[in-house]
Amino acid sequence: MKNLTMYCISLEPNHLNFIQSLGYVPVGLGNKKFSKDWFRDNTEKNISEKNKYYGEYTFHYWIWKNYLEKLDNNWIGFCQYRKFWTIKDNETEDLSIKKLNSVVLKNIPDGLEKYDVILGAPFKIKNKPIKFIKKNFKLILKNPAVLFSEKKRNINFHFDLMHGENNLSRAISLLDEENKIGFSNFVKKNSEFNPHNMFVCKSKEILKSYYEVIFPWLKRCENLFGFENLHGYDLTRIYGFLAERFLSYWFKKNTKYTTLPIIFYDIRNELN
Repeated sequence: MKNLTMYCISLEPNHLNFIQSLGYVPVGLGNKKFSKDWFRDNTEKNISEKNKYYGEYTFHYWIWKNYLEKLDNNWIGFCQYRKFWTIKDNETEDLSIKKLNSVVLKNIPDGLEKYDVILGAPFKIKNKPIKFIKKNFKLILKNPAVLFSEKKRNINFHFDLMHGENNLSRAISLLDEENKIGFSNFVKKNSEFNPHNMFVCKSKEILKSYYEVIFPWLKRCENLFGFENLHGYDLTRIYGFLAERFLSYWFKKNTKYTTLPIIFYDIRNELN
């Protein structure tokens, strides 16, 4: 019996047939013309105009405000047109769009039913020191120890490096007291996080609890960062990157979780 509803996000209307062939629910984001077969983030109560900055979270917002109570009592998952869940690692160079259909996650195995949430296999911050220097030389000068000690390369350092110095700390200051302390400790003590804003959730109650924390926080962050002065991908998508780090902390703190691999295969290579 099928026990998973997977929402697959795409920017391209011509991905419809393939997404449906996986047994997934197609979600169209962006300004292209999508048919009625797609879920969209721009109907009813929505923040679709912020998609450039929020990424897939404009669809999560739409679910929160318009569709949460209509969700099935299945597991609820989210993937993207170039990132998919799988039970075991698959070498990307061996993948094709035909093989993808046979390796992506379509049902939750019995052995995972004891968990509340599935997160992506963790991304560990292990760039070579020369890449740190190229990305933000001034930041490295302030803390040269990160070049020699992996323990110094925590989530907080990585966010400062990639998305603006102190931006994560400033955003954390806007959380409620419990999460402010917990998330601050998390980003300073950990050097890995679960990437891509992808997760699979056992119940809509858990999803609702997550949404009720993440969206009010991101809205408060808009008072810090706004939109007009966000230039370059690393800053333009800052709200999505904040959510990505917070997702790892929140689900680990509040649920019984496990991880599965996320494989990379851009279906635009064969469908566009």
